Amino acid sequence: MKKILISLLSVLLLTAASVWAQTPQEIIARMDQEKSRFDKEGFSMVMEMKLPLLGTFSTKVFSLGDKYKMLATIKDKQAVNWSDGVTDWEYDASKNEITVKNAKPHEKTQAEDNAGVLDSVTEGYDVKLTKETDKAWYFYCKKSKTNKNKDDPKAIDLVVSKATYLPISTSVKEKGITITLRDFSVGVSDEEVTFNPADYPDAKIIDQR
Repeated sequence: MKKILISLLSVLLLTAASVWAQTPQEIIARMDQEKSRFDKEGFSMVMEMKLPLLGTFSTKVFSLGDKYKMLATIKDKQAVNWSDGVTDWEYDASKNEITVKNAKPHEKTQAEDNAGVLDSVTEGYDVKLTKETDKAWYFYCKKSKTNKNKDDPKAIDLVVSKATYLPISTSVKEKGITITLRDFSVGVSDEEVTFNPADYPDAKIIDQR
């Protein structure tokens, strides 16, 4: 009887493993599904850019609909940018100045362009699972030979959370420059992406509209 129970348990475990096993395409399709919440609920992330000799620079991005806020630190200079799709605001902390401009229509920000590497990554790429932990899947996405889009990077490193199916990080390297997007989170309030002049009562306003 004991041997029979052990055999049955082994069969059940193998069956369960086969049921719950997921291909890279299925995991990334689920990631795309979870990412669709970004449009309605907004999202935040950190964008890092590593440049030869100059080091690594990071920008915190908050996005909700047509609005976004970006907090950037480059060497000793700190800047905050807001946009609502109609007007852009840029705060220069070193000068304590806020420059106001008309937003350029239909022009993507650098953050939006870089975030585009996450859109349907299985299209145009051969995806391979290189590592798996109890918290995440690690993928190496190599540009397919049939992908003739010159703007697509040759390879993408992608890490997906097992808990949320959201991307933990993604990075690309082109011409010595490494761009990493990380710390994705769903949910941004309108207040977080809206410029409020009351927060900078002593700043000089330069209106260039």
